Amino acid sequence: SSSGSPVICMPGAMGTAETDFAPQLKGLAPQHRVVSFDPRGYGKSRPPVRDWPVDFYHRDAEDAHAIMEKLGFPKYSVVGWSDGANAAVILAAKRPEAVQKLVIFGGNSWVSQEDIDSYEATRDVKKNWSKRMLDAHVPVYGDDLQPMWDGFCDAMKGIMSRGGDICQGEAKRLKCPTFVLAGAKDPIVPMFHPEWFAKNIPNARLHTFPDGKHNIHLKYADEFNKLVLDFLAE
Repeated sequence: SSSGSPVICMPGAMGTAETDFAPQLKGLAPQHRVVSFDPRGYGKSRPPVRDWPVDFYHRDAEDAHAIMEKLGFPKYSVVGWSDGANAAVILAAKRPEAVQKLVIFGGNSWVSQEDIDSYEATRDVKKNWSKRMLDAHVPVYGDDLQPMWDGFCDAMKGIMSRGGDICQGEAKRLKCPTFVLAGAKDPIVPMFHPEWFAKNIPNARLHTFPDGKHNIHLKYADEFNKLVLDFLAE
């Protein structure tokens, strides 16, 4: 839309605008000016290839804000999936004057041993990733996929070794209305993570898809988009 309020969609680990948000780029567009991007080191935002410094979530948050500023959107809402949800929480906390509303799903404000175990269970992409995941990512990354995913898994272990926190403090400081969505059967992010967000973010609500996994916005795109559009319209 050329006139609706702006929304930026923040992809997850290894994600790009197209692989992670195709149904949202189309489904939210009639009512909003929808923006997404390939995060630094992913997709077409290479070279250089992705790296994981200690502050990589903060870097993603600042990159998203810089994109919206460059496009002339001083105020906007944020939709974040998975790693993008974590960066979205940091963005909303650091830029309260800019972020009007926040939608997050598949994120985790800290890393637990259970999370590390689930990442390790997916480390070997050829053996452990679903056909859908491989079909989305192999055309983008080719032989770089495995070393990049190793880098992500190692980055998570690094966060764990530093105490595990990702964005708990930022989540508790949020000022904007926040909509947390979750798949009750998410194999990557257990329900205690979205429940923590809903309980600890001051102005948050939670919606659960009973049979949903990690990709609720792709699997249940129409229902997901309607829920998000209704929230943004309030």
